[in-house]
Amino acid sequence: MTGPDGGPDPTEQPDPAEQPADGPPGWLTAVVATVADGGLSFHPEDWPGPPSHARPAAVLILFGAGERGTEVLLLERSADLRKHAGQPAFPGGGSDPSDGSPAETALREAREEVGLDPAGVDILGVGPPLYVPHSNYLVTPVLAWWRVPSRVFAVDAGETSAVARVPIAELVDPANRVRLSHPRTALPSPAFRVAGLTATVWGFTAGILDALLRLAGLERPWGEGPPVEDATVNASIALSAAQLPEAGPGEIDPADLPVRDLGVPAPASAPDGGPVGTGTGADSTEEGSAA
Repeated sequence: MTGPDGGPDPTEQPDPAEQPADGPPGWLTAVVATVADGGLSFHPEDWPGPPSHARPAAVLILFGAGERGTEVLLLERSADLRKHAGQPAFPGGGSDPSDGSPAETALREAREEVGLDPAGVDILGVGPPLYVPHSNYLVTPVLAWWRVPSRVFAVDAGETSAVARVPIAELVDPANRVRLSHPRTALPSPAFRVAGLTATVWGFTAGILDALLRLAGLERPWGEGPPVEDATVNASIALSAAQLPEAGPGEIDPADLPVRDLGVPAPASAPDGGPVGTGTGADSTEEGSAA
């Protein structure tokens, strides 16, 4: 469809199931240009700036063609990890002295974590670094296209329990989009329940996915009803809080991303000044399942 001026109709949403003939789809190319120009920033105005001793890190946001259209690569941390047990994430971690750029960091980490062959990957662009105060990481998102897909798998079962190529069509399906009651604030934050991963995608990873889908014009309505609690996420937050001083190299805290306003009023305060808990709902016990 075309608009009144003969150009693309700005009201027409991209098709996440589009099968690009050669290279990334048009919506992804446009998103990369926006992100590279600083368009991925979603920190509030009072978000603290990075100190001089912040540790550089990078994550690989790898898109590729699949049977259901464009996909993105995610992994799930092992349930036995000391930090971030069972949490979905992008491949990535802290920079090594030998890394020449954030892209090199992201590709190296992806090779170590999921066996990715970097020869088949085209780097599309790099976004602005995102500071995560709790782990003191300055994380650079690296967007890439999987030109020649290779086998990916959990290289070390002690660190990674699952690897999944998640269709964008699944992430935009309202049935899989959950407004999670954030364990720290009780405010609603974006989360996704997808096939191939047992845990709900939340925190840092969900926040970046949410921002990218919004920039692409692919965002769909969130599930109706009050924000839900997720027992697995709550337990992970508690474990992270207890073990935070022991954070090791390469570990990024996915709970550090600020909560985006999803158009839901803030919860009322309980008599003790804390937030009033929300009901769990029937679907809150189905951790990580595709709703």
